[in-house]
Amino acid sequence: MTSTAPSTRLSTARALARLLPFAKPVMPRLVLGAVSALLASLVALGIPLVLEAFVGENGPIASGELWPIIGASAVVLALGLAEAGLIWLRRWFVLTPATSVEYDLRTSFYQRLQRLPVAFHDRWQSGQLLSRMMQDLSVIRRWLAFGLILLLVNILTIFVGSLILFRWHWALGTTFLIFSLPIWYAGYRFEKRYGALTRQSQDQAGDLATAVEESVHGIRVLKAFGRGKHALRQFTRQAETLRETELDKARAIGLIWFWLVLLPDIAFASCLAVGIVLNATGQLQVQELFAFFAMATVLRWPMESIGFLFSFLLDARTATDRIFEVFDEQNTITDPENPVSISQPRGELAFEGVHFRYQDAPATQRDLLDGIDLVLRPGETMALVGLTGSGKTTLTTLPTRLYDVTGGRVTLDGVDVRDLRLAELRRHISMAFEDATLFSSSVRENVLLGREDLAPGSPEADAALAEALAVAQASFVYDLPDGADTIIGEEGLSLSGGQRQRLALARAVAAKPAVLVLDDPLSALDVDTEALVEEALRQVLADTTALIVAHRPSTVALADRVALLERGRVTAVGTHSELLRTSEHYRHVISSLELEEARVRAPQAEEAKEVAR
Repeated sequence: MTSTAPSTRLSTARALARLLPFAKPVMPRLVLGAVSALLASLVALGIPLVLEAFVGENGPIASGELWPIIGASAVVLALGLAEAGLIWLRRWFVLTPATSVEYDLRTSFYQRLQRLPVAFHDRWQSGQLLSRMMQDLSVIRRWLAFGLILLLVNILTIFVGSLILFRWHWALGTTFLIFSLPIWYAGYRFEKRYGALTRQSQDQAGDLATAVEESVHGIRVLKAFGRGKHALRQFTRQAETLRETELDKARAIGLIWFWLVLLPDIAFASCLAVGIVLNATGQLQVQELFAFFAMATVLRWPMESIGFLFSFLLDARTATDRIFEVFDEQNTITDPENPVSISQPRGELAFEGVHFRYQDAPATQRDLLDGIDLVLRPGETMALVGLTGSGKTTLTTLPTRLYDVTGGRVTLDGVDVRDLRLAELRRHISMAFEDATLFSSSVRENVLLGREDLAPGSPEADAALAEALAVAQASFVYDLPDGADTIIGEEGLSLSGGQRQRLALARAVAAKPAVLVLDDPLSALDVDTEALVEEALRQVLADTTALIVAHRPSTVALADRVALLERGRVTAVGTHSELLRTSEHYRHVISSLELEEARVRAPQAEEAKEVAR
């Protein structure tokens, strides 16, 4: 997803003010950094005044004596050293606070991503979130440490320096200001154009990051189908679009720099002409003209930097907008205000008049789940079967509140799951998905992910790990280089599909839930391994309530009862034999499952024969 939220929703000042809660703890050091920078600028402004005294008729240079000249040079050197020391202090004061703000923002952003519902992640591209997490937060950190302070200090320096220019003659000061005023107009025009380009560029960079991430994760598919060149062409188009936007930004910056360099030069030339006239008429001394131009030279850098600092300001504003777009997302799945607790869950899971539809579904479209009534008795294993698109997987996401129902309710032991704290709910109900997701950590950490109550390395943790691996028939773990402490690759892609599924199943079993929700967790297993896993699962499910999405007749055999889902409704519930006898649609579904299983098993049987030979 590329956000299209308008960047002009808030003024730049109000948008950046949203960073204050994060910057408040380090504000004293940021202020000290700004004071140090301001003092450095004031010292720089003082040097022309000192030079005026030194080159005057009664100054040390006019005397021609060595020691007064050395003394005057030492004073100028001391002022230069003082300016350098204050600049060092400014950096020392602000660097640590700026990184602290970046750290707090980054951890808060990550925490927000963890808390936002799955529906949010369905809508947003991972590359967009990644670019915000890394690129935008770095822009904010650099702006706090450098851009903000220099912008404020340089504006104050220009204001103070401009007032001092009038000290020598009002005509010189007026001339300098008149030729400098167009800089502010150019800055205003620049802000409007550059702000839009910055937002466009950062969004395009997020899209490009998404493309890279997808191609890296899907590298096996691209190679298998020989579509690397196709992916490259798509990436090249996106990269070219970003390049054109960056060139537009560069042109905008180049134009503002043109005016920032040209206008001060015009001002200098005009002031020189005015100064010569004033000197010729006796209204201005040479040393005063010299000091005026020394002061104007000091002011040149602050004036020229305004364009760069304004662009930096707009980059930071856009980055802040993009960060707070995520912070501002509404979290609809939260802990209740008055939570209920279930200390000893029996495991009764019930769906009562459940309706569900996705947020972006057309109003004319019927609910994906359209009035589900289903009760799983404590300790019962219920298989959920139906044709593709009937809503099986969607139904499994509701007990743990990955999504919330849009009508009706889901209860655990008679308590609406929305009345339980999320942490407690997800302790009582555990899930294993068909698409097994593993993390780039050890096998042990992946399997015991849901057991916060177990101390790492404790005998209890080792026992829970061994039991879960045994149930999932995942003994292959012990053959890995470091056994259960082997670090598996990104998303577990270094393992086979069946191995990943077995570890995901072990993770769900190790959580010791009261209710186990399994979304076809055995689809990637061979016949023999599946039979062993099912036999072990029967022992686990003997005292655990289970809802299993079945895509194979062999999985249906695990169940005490079967629920038939048809177009978002449960149309029949009973034992496998009862439904075969009474439901024509059930017989059709089972026949479809058998055909699909035969199609999948055929290559496996051929492979087994080859191995036997």
